[in-house]
Amino acid sequence: MKQIYIAGVDEAGRGPLIGSVVAAAVILDPLQPIEGLTDSKKLTAKKREKLFIEIQEKALAWSIAEATHTEIDEHNILQATFLAMRRAVEGLSIQPNKVIVDGNQIPKGISIDCEAIVGGDLSHAEISAASILAKVTRDQQMVELDQLYPDYGFAKHKGYPTKAHFEAIAEHGVIAEHRRSYAPVRKALEAEKGQ
Repeated sequence: MKQIYIAGVDEAGRGPLIGSVVAAAVILDPLQPIEGLTDSKKLTAKKREKLFIEIQEKALAWSIAEATHTEIDEHNILQATFLAMRRAVEGLSIQPNKVIVDGNQIPKGISIDCEAIVGGDLSHAEISAASILAKVTRDQQMVELDQLYPDYGFAKHKGYPTKAHFEAIAEHGVIAEHRRSYAPVRKALEAEKGQ
């Protein structure tokens, strides 16, 4: 019987004002089940990091890809998310027979049979695994950015539009990695010009 490979795909970082949107694709090994897979947002950072390693060790194939802040500004966040997802699927060492994606839209440009599943990160282990890989990678990028720009608090708010992030932008200005197509960043740049 022919082996059917299903790749779960999910992303992290659509909402933040800064950095890349990260996507991951995972084909799990049915002979090596992973305990505790669920939506990455429902797990503690410590549990996510533990699963991040376990997924990479046990999955038949996994891939992490991104679309940069400049690609987000160029294409818009939805198209950039699709681009990251497509790159993640193309990066798999095994070609899947089917791709399942968290959400209600199928990424454009994936030539494999693809299904969008709302709440898929809770109901399908492959999507949960992809959600964890994407979230941990994106959070690590924010920790690294925090080391470069310690005044902005990226390690805490992960680039999301929080009060602390807005205050940091107001005080220290917009940096290269900010998404200029996002309204709060655009407004801050206009305010800088008007000073």
